[in-house]
Amino acid sequence: MIVMGAFVLSRVLGLAREIIISNYFGTSADLGAYLAAFRIPDIIFQVVAGGALASAFIPTFSTLLAHDDEVGGWKLVSAIVNWLLIVLTSLALLGILFAPQLVKYVVAPGFDAGQQRLTAELMRYMLVSTVIFGLSGVVMGILNSYQHFLLPALAPAIYNLAIIASALLFAQRFGVRSLAIGVIAGAILHLIIQMPKLLGVGLKYTPLYLGPHNSSVREVGWLMLPRALGLGVVQINFLVNTILASHLGANTLTALNYAWLLMLLPQGIFAQGIATAAFPTFSRLIAQRKHDDMRSTLSATIRAILYISIPASVGLVILRVPLIQLLFQRGAFDFQSTEAVAAALQFYALGLFAHASVEITTRAFYAMHDTATPVAIGVAAMGANIILSLLLVHPMNYPGLALANSLATIGEMLALIYIVRKRLGGLGGKAMWVSISRMLVAAACMAAIVWVLRDGLATYGIIIQLGGSIAVAAFTYVLISAALGSTEIRTLWGWTKQRAASSRSR
Repeated sequence: MIVMGAFVLSRVLGLAREIIISNYFGTSADLGAYLAAFRIPDIIFQVVAGGALASAFIPTFSTLLAHDDEVGGWKLVSAIVNWLLIVLTSLALLGILFAPQLVKYVVAPGFDAGQQRLTAELMRYMLVSTVIFGLSGVVMGILNSYQHFLLPALAPAIYNLAIIASALLFAQRFGVRSLAIGVIAGAILHLIIQMPKLLGVGLKYTPLYLGPHNSSVREVGWLMLPRALGLGVVQINFLVNTILASHLGANTLTALNYAWLLMLLPQGIFAQGIATAAFPTFSRLIAQRKHDDMRSTLSATIRAILYISIPASVGLVILRVPLIQLLFQRGAFDFQSTEAVAAALQFYALGLFAHASVEITTRAFYAMHDTATPVAIGVAAMGANIILSLLLVHPMNYPGLALANSLATIGEMLALIYIVRKRLGGLGGKAMWVSISRMLVAAACMAAIVWVLRDGLATYGIIIQLGGSIAVAAFTYVLISAALGSTEIRTLWGWTKQRAASSRSR
């Protein structure tokens, strides 16, 4: 709940960031250049230092802590930090040197010459932040392993605040370059805010130590390899979408980006919050060989996240237009921009529940020190995504890219749950399907009511239309699901009370 609260703050600030950006830049070509400039830095960060490192580092570091080997743990930290500095700095320098060529031939071949030059310039700024984020990611993993979640969860909020401040202060003077300034400042603050707690847990850093013969360092390396491959494929998928979108019009990439961010808003609050908090617990249960507890905890967590994400998927589809109008339609963002974003959001929203479930299920595999299985499934899913994107982009234009993503992610979710169920000897299959059936019935009833209510409230203004629809949707869903006997409400409420009691006892 602490992590979810911080994620809510971060997502609210992220939403405020996008509102401010949309007011200044709408769905302009300059904003498209800014978004395209992230592609190469994101590939470097994700493959080397992002999810790949976290999925390998946290289980290994948590195991050392569980066996009271803090000395070995800090040796591992030192080696990882030093390797990151070497690899990330080298790749960032190469990216800075060859930025124009990367943009012209890899990232956005469909952009005109001026947009390509701007993209290359912005990419150079982003590459600087990649090195800083790599170090900050290690710090987050350390603090999460020590069961400290607040400052790591607040770090993204500080990052968003930096971009907001930079846009407000410098957008009219420096244009879209003000956002790049905010990214660098935000990366620095993302790291700094976590340092007090890192020092508090007893940081012991050894400069120049690489530990090539350290078994824990080698374990992290081997665990990272398949995850890095999987994330590389994911980033290639994003890159393919960027390339395709660059040929479909100046506002296409920005429309897809806004739709993607709106879909990620509930996913980030609930799924990432729960997954971040659950991952160290999963790792500890596996390290202590408490497989029954692991099975029941994972089953309850999946059901709880589906209980939240299924109605959120439905709500985003039905209320997408008033939501976009309320959040973004002002300044340079006109009704044509709203329609462009809504066209993509309806298809991204169909996969929201699948994205949320994948967040949870992959953590179970990582806790079992198995990065290969979810990576193999992820590679297959992203391959399907690319194929579907190529098939759907011509008949559907850019909304086909959103639909391809949702279909591929649903397939990935089903495969992960099937395999983890076999691995753990079940996930309470009958109870799981009964729970999902109740959720679907409640969500269908909610959808029917909100569909009618949405049009009836339209004459009272966007705020009343959207706020009233959401309130009625939530009340209807909870009431009907409770009447059908859903247990997930009690599960979520029980977690809340348990956390509150734990906080009071401390």
